[in-house]
Amino acid sequence: MTKKEIVKQISERLGMTQLKTKEIVQQTFDAIVDTLLEDGRIELRNFGVFEVKQRKARKARNPKTGDKVFVPPKNVVTFKPGKEMEERVRKLTHLPQLPPLKDEQEAAVKAPSPHSNVAANGEPEKPRKRSRPRKTT
Repeated sequence: MTKKEIVKQISERLGMTQLKTKEIVQQTFDAIVDTLLEDGRIELRNFGVFEVKQRKARKARNPKTGDKVFVPPKNVVTFKPGKEMEERVRKLTHLPQLPPLKDEQEAAVKAPSPHSNVAANGEPEKPRKRSRPRKTT
């Protein structure tokens, strides 16, 4: 669901114009972001808690080259759902179907899946050899 769809749904429920509803929704999102920037945490009862946390610095590996890379610490936003949301989600009998993103739709039309064993010409691909030997411990 997009912000536009949320605005449409709320405006229909409240009988307000979409323009006014969009302004209210945007102001709500802005207030959440501003509170996170100022306080680092916002608790919305029966919904959940947004919190700014710092990820530690770490060593990573570039998957293309295999080179070790230093990843500096960074701030991330975490979300912990509230009890009411958790309970309602647990009661779901089926997982809602998510529509593919526009980029994914275009990629699916242009090229076969990177995980498929079929080449672009329709013939089966040969398995690729690993460029580096596996580590054994």
